Amino acid sequence: MLSGRRLDLLDPSPLDIEISDIAHGLARVARWNGQTTGEHAFSVAQHSLVVEDICGILEPGLEARWRLAALLHDAPEYVIGDMISPFKAALGLDYKTFEARLEAAIHIRFGLPPHTPQAVKALIKKADQASAFYEAVQLAGFSHEEALNLFGAPPGGPRVDVAPWPTGMAEQRYLDRCHALAGAMKP
Repeated sequence: MLSGRRLDLLDPSPLDIEISDIAHGLARVARWNGQTTGEHAFSVAQHSLVVEDICGILEPGLEARWRLAALLHDAPEYVIGDMISPFKAALGLDYKTFEARLEAAIHIRFGLPPHTPQAVKALIKKADQASAFYEAVQLAGFSHEEALNLFGAPPGGPRVDVAPWPTGMAEQRYLDRCHALAGAMKP
């Protein structure tokens, strides 16, 4: 990793995971394989910030640790990149096992349980789908109807605008938010 850490991909240790590596990597991984409008790619770091924000809208008063789990929901992609769900499914169980092992190490590193509780996981999935809807319509050229068919209607509340940020901005905002959430967690 850029930090100098060496991460064993088959047996990742929480001690080898640095938030600076995650933020740096996710800010450089493009959602939609870069097939979006605008001068900059819409990064996984920015997507993760949107998902965390939507979780807070859907569940006001959500504990900081679960908001952190939402922010980190795609953190394994700092190592493995962003793959669409159908491709992950095609790769099979070994891929999912690998991703789960890496996610557990990341969670432990940041003081979260290795596995997210099912109710929180469902909330994050709902926010993830809502973000995908907004990204599809606003950035990836999908019609409103196409996005509805693929991702379902986003939950009520304010419309979320997604405009890609430069890489450095996405990285810094991701880092700042992670530090704020980690600092707000109860010991």
